[in-house]
Amino acid sequence: MDDEQKFQKKRPIRTIATLVGIAIAIGTIFLYLSAFGAPGETLEPESFVVALNTDQSTVVEKLKSAGFIKNAWAFSFAFRWGGGSEIAPGGYPISKAMNVWQVALVLTREPSLKWVVIPEGLRKEETADILARELGWIDEEKEKWITTYTALEYDYIEGVYFPDTYLIPTDEPPLEVAKRLRARFEEKFAPYAKGALEQNIRWPTLLKLASIVQREAAGREDMPQIAGILWNRLLADMRLEVDATLQYARGDTGSGWWAPITPADKQLDSPYNTYRHEGLPPHPIANPGVGAIDAVLYPEETACLYYLHDNSGMIHCAETYEEHLENIEKYLR
Repeated sequence: MDDEQKFQKKRPIRTIATLVGIAIAIGTIFLYLSAFGAPGETLEPESFVVALNTDQSTVVEKLKSAGFIKNAWAFSFAFRWGGGSEIAPGGYPISKAMNVWQVALVLTREPSLKWVVIPEGLRKEETADILARELGWIDEEKEKWITTYTALEYDYIEGVYFPDTYLIPTDEPPLEVAKRLRARFEEKFAPYAKGALEQNIRWPTLLKLASIVQREAAGREDMPQIAGILWNRLLADMRLEVDATLQYARGDTGSGWWAPITPADKQLDSPYNTYRHEGLPPHPIANPGVGAIDAVLYPEETACLYYLHDNSGMIHCAETYEEHLENIEKYLR
């Protein structure tokens, strides 16, 4: 058998091997694209939101069900390969036109929208601290938020930067953040505005008293009773003599904004000193939640004029100053 005949016999074998190799390559590419390729042709990025306190497996499943990835295992592989450990809560710009590597890369970075949680009862300086930390503000931006952007109108200096959970773009200017919090206040306060009008209570008055109730209460269950007592004092032309207003007037002396007052604090020359001045302070002393607002509109009917909290946080009220002194001896000595 000459060489030409030998070659002719081997060629079918080589052809089959080549075809098998091509098939394997095509299959590999198909499997790769099935797992790692882009799910669709959508080019516009969408905001993919990871909720607070969401575990990783839930996020990956949400990515798959929303059509951003095809294969959960492939994403997890790409995410770990890219140096990711846990996907941070927040909002991310991703597209169904991205492959799994591109999606994973975006989710290993800082989110473009950050969750910001503002607790009830903070003054705006404390709110500014949280916003600056979460949104990456420089000192100048934080200072302008406190002194300028939240002081554009007299009735909006304090009390209207509503305590809530927000999803805020990290590049949103501080002025717009102030507007966002104020808009949320107007949304939440709207149901109470009608009640205030019916009771002939100006909304700034309602908000001032609600801010005091928010700071004075040990919990939401105390608020209606404290509101009733403070209304009694106002209607009797008594001074409110509330420690929280002194704390606001004094500010942070190194022990926090709401550190206990001292006897010397009662002599502060400030319109917020309700030990020296009758009526309400010129502005709210904090940003109250709806519980305090509701309590001021619908207070508990009581004959008490005084109250205190014992060491366990339980409230005790008294109708006379003498009874109040007895409560001090009984519960605080």
